Amino acid sequence: MTLPMKPVLLALLIATLPMAALADEVRETLAADAATETAPDGAADPLPEDVEITPEGLRIVDATEVEIDDLIWEWRVLAVMADTPNDPAFIRQMRDINERAADLFERDVVVVVDTDRASGSSLRLRLRPRGFMLAIIDKDGEVKQRRPAPRDVRELNAVIDRFPLRRQEMMERRPSGR
Repeated sequence: MTLPMKPVLLALLIATLPMAALADEVRETLAADAATETAPDGAADPLPEDVEITPEGLRIVDATEVEIDDLIWEWRVLAVMADTPNDPAFIRQMRDINERAADLFERDVVVVVDTDRASGSSLRLRLRPRGFMLAIIDKDGEVKQRRPAPRDVRELNAVIDRFPLRRQEMMERRPSGR
């Protein structure tokens, strides 16, 4: 399933991470694709328009722009939260996510970031972080793991691959290979 892609870089991530910039041609291509693509069955796109899309297809969304409940059964949520965008743990985690974005995209992950303690986002109200926090929410809406420190994307992938829904997806995508 592909959702319309409308890449808009989050000022937060631009200021804190040395991210690889998309070429103008790629941005124009993505914008043209977004104009022609629609959500399946005429359903509303649960992701907001100002979603950053990495070259590997991973979506990075600001927590104030999305309702987590709208993503249930479509996406896994990797919540990366901190009290400030200058938090070294936040910077380290986002750098690692950016370096291995394709691995997370393969697992239907949307990265939701919240670096404002006063944002009042639904995610912040639900998880109630103290300082830096990383949480994985599976497609069924259940918080599967919370961590107070950054984790390598390989570790996150291993955790996600143990989820029952992920195992079922892997069997459906590659029925003969386990």
